[in-house]
Order: sequence, then C-alpha cells, then structure tokens
Amino acid sequence: MAKTSPKGGTAEHRPRITMRQIVIVIVIVLSVWFVLANTGTTAIRFWIPEVQAPLWFVLAGTFVVGALFGWLIGRNRRPR
Repeated sequence: MAKTSPKGGTAEHRPRITMRQIVIVIVIVLSVWFVLANTGTTAIRFWIPEVQAPLWFVLAGTFVVGALFGWLIGRNRRPR
C-alpha cells in the first residue's frame, strides 16, 4: 500500500538537500576553479630546504589538508 501525502496522492521520497550541502558544493567548485586558474610554478620553503612545485599542486594539497582538519574538528565537537 502506498503512503499518501496530506495533499492527496502518493508521497514521493525525494532526498532533501540541506544548506550545508549546497555550501560544501559551492566551496568545492570555487576551489577547483581557483586551483585550475593558477597553474604556474612556485618555490616552497620548509625552513631549510626549498622545493619547486606546481602552484595547482600546492593549492590542492592545502585545500585537502584544510578539509581534513575541518572534518576532524567538526567530528569531535558533535554531541555523543
């Protein structure tokens, strides 16, 4: 037997898109666009050694590390 909605007819089970998901998608799209727009080479200094790397690689790595830390911090703050 199909469930009926308050307005009549059958209720559709559509996934709900939250504001958080929309913001996450926007941040990812803008980050990818920013990374692809910066394709030069840059020097990175780790105190003593200096490394030459493509700027897109540095930006993508920074984004991934930041997202990982944000996820870990957010996971620890949720009530149990």
